[in-house]
Amino acid sequence: MPSAVRDNTALSRFEIEADGVTAYANYRLAGNVITIMHTETPPQARGRGIASLLVAGALETVRARGLKVVPQCPFVRAYIAKHPEYRDLLA
Repeated sequence: MPSAVRDNTALSRFEIEADGVTAYANYRLAGNVITIMHTETPPQARGRGIASLLVAGALETVRARGLKVVPQCPFVRAYIAKHPEYRDLLA
């Protein structure tokens, strides 16, 4: 079972652990805009929805902090396109 999404500010990435591996989304923060540049899920954890849980958790964190997001990562762009409840976060 995946853990909760956490913000690893030291590495500028959101992380989620599942079955002993860590999936992450790298970001760059500038003022009140966070650019999510890349998501990575280890091969052994792919196809189980972990990246979607990661992105949803990251976007909820963005919302809670009053930030806007630039989805540079294609996966994050596609996720937001499929989940209109996050479109208000777009910078």
